[in-house]
Amino acid sequence: MNPILFIVFLPLLAAIVGGLGNRMLGNVAVKTLTTGALFASCALSWPVFIGFLSGTLHAGVTPVLHWVQSGTLSFDWALRVDPLTAVMLVVITTVSALVHLYSWGYMDEDPDQPRFFAYLSLFTFAMLMLVTADNLVQMFFGWEGVGLASYLLIGFWFRKPSANAAAIKAFVVNRVGDLGFMLGIFGTYLVFHTVSIPEILAAAPAMAGTTIGFLGGRFDTMTVLCVLLFIGAMGKSAQLGLHTWLPDAMEGPTPVSALIHAATMVTAGVFMVCRLSPMFVTSPQAMQFVTFIGAATCFFAATVGTTQWDIKRVIAYSTCSQLGYMFFAAGVGAFGSAMFHLFTHAFFKALLFLGAGSVIHAMHHEQDMRFYGNLRKEIPLTFWAMLAGTLAITGVGIVDVFGFAGFYSKDSILEAAYARGTELSQFAFVIGIIAALLTSFYSWRLMFLTFWGKPRWAGSEHIQHAVHGAADHADAEDAGHDHALGDVHADGTAGYRPHESPLSMLIPLGVLSLGAVLAGFVFHTAFTDPEHGAAFWQGSVFFDEKLMHAAHQVPFLVKWAPFAVMLTGLGIAYGAYIRNPRFPAAFVAQFGAVYQFLYNKWYFDELYNAIFVRPAFWLGRQFWKLGDIGFIDRFGPNGAAWVVAQGSTYAKRVQSGYLYSYALVMLVGLVGAISWVLAR
Repeated sequence: MNPILFIVFLPLLAAIVGGLGNRMLGNVAVKTLTTGALFASCALSWPVFIGFLSGTLHAGVTPVLHWVQSGTLSFDWALRVDPLTAVMLVVITTVSALVHLYSWGYMDEDPDQPRFFAYLSLFTFAMLMLVTADNLVQMFFGWEGVGLASYLLIGFWFRKPSANAAAIKAFVVNRVGDLGFMLGIFGTYLVFHTVSIPEILAAAPAMAGTTIGFLGGRFDTMTVLCVLLFIGAMGKSAQLGLHTWLPDAMEGPTPVSALIHAATMVTAGVFMVCRLSPMFVTSPQAMQFVTFIGAATCFFAATVGTTQWDIKRVIAYSTCSQLGYMFFAAGVGAFGSAMFHLFTHAFFKALLFLGAGSVIHAMHHEQDMRFYGNLRKEIPLTFWAMLAGTLAITGVGIVDVFGFAGFYSKDSILEAAYARGTELSQFAFVIGIIAALLTSFYSWRLMFLTFWGKPRWAGSEHIQHAVHGAADHADAEDAGHDHALGDVHADGTAGYRPHESPLSMLIPLGVLSLGAVLAGFVFHTAFTDPEHGAAFWQGSVFFDEKLMHAAHQVPFLVKWAPFAVMLTGLGIAYGAYIRNPRFPAAFVAQFGAVYQFLYNKWYFDELYNAIFVRPAFWLGRQFWKLGDIGFIDRFGPNGAAWVVAQGSTYAKRVQSGYLYSYALVMLVGLVGAISWVLAR
């Protein structure tokens, strides 16, 4: 049997059995089933990927069933496997398998583990359905599937109001983007009379220069379709304007953050744009739109990341920024570089999130970096893993010698943006360099606050409160897991010592560290080299060989600029948080308005609250008070009840309860009836 069927459907089978069996099967059985299924999918995915790398495998489609037949609309449920799919398969299954294993330790004391592991497997199945889709409807099925699963996972601790609010926010914001995606799918079918992705991509060049009616006007056909489709990507991949759900998704357990932010949901938009790249390149305007949004997101998220104190939020904004890199790479036509950064990003970002989870685990679920410090001596294995991830995301490396994962993929994007030579691509290059500086600063800021300096956790009242609060609270969903930092003395003052994570959490960190160190060095030729890249992608992604040749020949200063700004960011962070720890407070005192602007995320949430949320609530209250209560209830249920009540008031006056009164009434009625008959 075709291995692709096992890769895709093993997670679904595990999710169904684990979810329905739940506590009847027990924690260990469900965890073993779901984790085993994911490792099996992972083991089958790597040979597929290596087969495409070596040229021994070629693109193919595996039919599953005939799905829809409605008039001229007919399509099957089929699984497409090509180099682009192969890359996504190894990314999704590898990270998901490691997240499942990591969750054995992280979620060990949660009372609802079967449900959690079933949700993880469901999420993975939905993403696998998305990346193997052979038509747009099937892709939309996976697209909405990851949206549903992310809602369930973000709100997993559903007794926490903040978790429920975050889940709803993610769901609603993504529905806004999905409206654009649906309109794009409808429009694509209207234009091409098919939802088959290969047929659409083959016919797309012929539609360049045509127009279509939209919103009462005539616009370029491919621009309208591509912009609508990209709006869907903006929601799913948290681009500027539809990004506000991403940081709040941190309310879910840390393994969820790694799964959503590293390998699956947020990369769905990048995958979709690369899958439909032959469509996008037919519209220069759409490509410019993608470039601008990507560059703007890259800069915005990096600025916000420099001010956050929550360790997971810093990494979340980092994800948002790195996705911006991927999109402006796609916007300048370097789709291979965009996918290469998606590939390397999965390793080092999953490593950073899971490493942050190990820190949080050690610190009794304290996430504020102001209560960390000097942890490298207490949790050395976590420290080395986080260091590898930081070296990867900041792009440490020497040109033409060796570099960590992000060094190759991020530099490839920046060089392609410079080589494209348009005004907008040059703007994206400059923004990308500035964002690289900020990335280095906030990444090393996180490392210095967490692993260097004085231990701010020793004797901290904040930590004591967390420990006692968790110990006093019976509900794990509200209090987190009860892993003590050390012995708590009767006076509540003594002995908190951070502890290293269990082996089930450390093994994934070790594997991901290898990816953060070697993924760029090993695979950069296959992904972005002009000759090898064209051979590897085999038409599954639009690969511009001329652009990639030009990117490899950019000036010396362009090649070294990312390394220079990385050192600059490192130097600023070292000076501010190691040599002169008073500097950040002095900076905030001097530039308080700038700091508050960045700390409050450019006030996007407040702006949306004023423009959309409050008016929506006001309108809802008007419908409720004036419509429901004032009109419908008044003249409907309440009005009918009033009429009945009034009628009963008069009716009860003739109900005396005496038998002779009723007999008299009956006699009068009988006489009246006889008189009427005689009168006729």
